[in-house]
Amino acid sequence: MVEVREWSRRETEQLFRLPTRTDDKYSRGVVALRTGSAAYPGAAVLGVEAAWRGGAGFVRYVGEQRVADAVLARRPETVTGPDAGSTRVGAWVIGSGTDPSARSEEEAAALRQILAGDAPVVVDAGALDLAGGARAPFVVTPHAGEFARLQERLRLRPASDGRAETAVVQVADALGGVVLLKGARTLVGTADRTVFAVDESTGWMATAGTGDVLAGVIGAVIAANPGRPIAEAAAAGAWLHGRAGRLATGVLSGETRHNGMPIVALDVAHALPRAIADLLA
Repeated sequence: MVEVREWSRRETEQLFRLPTRTDDKYSRGVVALRTGSAAYPGAAVLGVEAAWRGGAGFVRYVGEQRVADAVLARRPETVTGPDAGSTRVGAWVIGSGTDPSARSEEEAAALRQILAGDAPVVVDAGALDLAGGARAPFVVTPHAGEFARLQERLRLRPASDGRAETAVVQVADALGGVVLLKGARTLVGTADRTVFAVDESTGWMATAGTGDVLAGVIGAVIAANPGRPIAEAAAAGAWLHGRAGRLATGVLSGETRHNGMPIVALDVAHALPRAIADLLA
């Protein structure tokens, strides 16, 4: 039997706190990203932007130089370069904006090394195929199509009860990690048959790049909460992401007369500080 819990604002609040005078950039959370590609450099830019605006104190980007240049043009605070070993990484984000069919052996080895480490990993998009057997604690973040391909790769039969919640738990058990199935109602499942349902979003968020923003947000929440279960951090990140999207569309602020307005992914990232301020009020 799968236990489904509706994830709430109150639970999200528990993973956010005001920085104190004794905090430094490391205690606020260090996020490292190995994302983006020549074909999709924007994914790296969006993920880095989201990690910063999601509250991280230190963000490092590791990837192709042309992508690193795009990241620095947008967020010059970011540290770039291949040597992440000297940085106390609280969470990795990998795979966003990459294509596994175009992945070099060198890149695959680097990603496997991250997944064999101790720091938690947010596994997105083009790195989903590498998650199985990872030693590091991790959360995979597929959308519906990617989730179906994961089920096929793992040779899992459709859930006998036809419920997405049951399917999420099955994949989590097969992979040995946490599964976040993105959607209008996001599901975060674990192998212990617990599913958090996050229903804090808007249809206007169905636009390219919002998944890259989500990965960066989750990385920031995990990094800021060492020792907390990854499933809880992922659910909190999804809730915050949805709240930021609703703020960006105007549906929460009264700025529009009807039901919001079109947004782009960067708008969601820009609204994250407002969403966090609201949580801390």
